[in-house]
Amino acid sequence: MNLLPEDIYKLLLSFLLGAIIGTEREYRSKSAGLRTMILIAVGSTLFTILSIKISSDAGRIAANIVTGIGFIGAGIIFRENNRVVGITTAAIVWVTAALGMGIGAGFYEISIAAFIISGLSLVILAPIQRFIRKRSQIRNYRLMCVYQQRTLKTYEKLFKEHDLKILRGDQSRIGNHITGNWTLQGSDHNHEKLTKHLLNDVEIKEFDF
Repeated sequence: MNLLPEDIYKLLLSFLLGAIIGTEREYRSKSAGLRTMILIAVGSTLFTILSIKISSDAGRIAANIVTGIGFIGAGIIFRENNRVVGITTAAIVWVTAALGMGIGAGFYEISIAAFIISGLSLVILAPIQRFIRKRSQIRNYRLMCVYQQRTLKTYEKLFKEHDLKILRGDQSRIGNHITGNWTLQGSDHNHEKLTKHLLNDVEIKEFDF
């Protein structure tokens, strides 16, 4: 079995597209960066080329590539401070593998079109995403105060005064202290106003936000 010049071009094209995607991830300091994306793109291309050359059932090998990429993507997603992070990077890993497979199968036009569309979604939609998050953010707050024979309902009224919606809230008392945990949704500006107010509240002994 010999690799044809076209096969080499496929690997080089995968290297180029993987490098461009990886550079964007590296710039944003994501877990899967330049080298990872290059290896995923080139590896998917090579697997596809070999599956076509050595197997009568190339689709079965392609399906195994998708399964393997799923394990890589799952390893990128994790929880951090009650948030799930890494989903976008995992999706990019999945798309990068698909691009590599498309190039390996010789579908250059659709692969490059998908690359352009995916790139536009990362670059153009990022400002829109920031705008949405600025208008509507979800943050977690934890307050601990000295127990004074009452609950922390006054703080829930304060949240509403700052136009913040309470998505979840619970309170617990341990000894002489009472603790409240809330998940609030609202604009970035209102969150900052509330945070400033709570930081200057002398009755609050501990404050996590």
